Amino acid sequence: MTKQLSLDPLIGDLVEWVAREPRTYADVLDAWRTSCPRLTVWEDAIERGLLARTRDDGTAMISVTDAGRQFLATRHVNVGAMTGTALAKQ
Repeated sequence: MTKQLSLDPLIGDLVEWVAREPRTYADVLDAWRTSCPRLTVWEDAIERGLLARTRDDGTAMISVTDAGRQFLATRHVNVGAMTGTALAKQ
């Protein structure tokens, strides 16, 4: 199993968690950053374009991109039921 495939469930959990409600950059890093070189969930989600950094009134926020919504759709997650403010405008 490749690293990407083995992390997909965790990456999906991260993207779904961000899609549920607005998340600050600090909150996301506090919950998802790790020093383990084999567990790069946060880094992989950003590199794959599933999440984006944005600014809201000077606060760094993390939001789900179109690619992130498509990724969730492949996991059969109902993105439409999630808050629109957490979804990046592309």
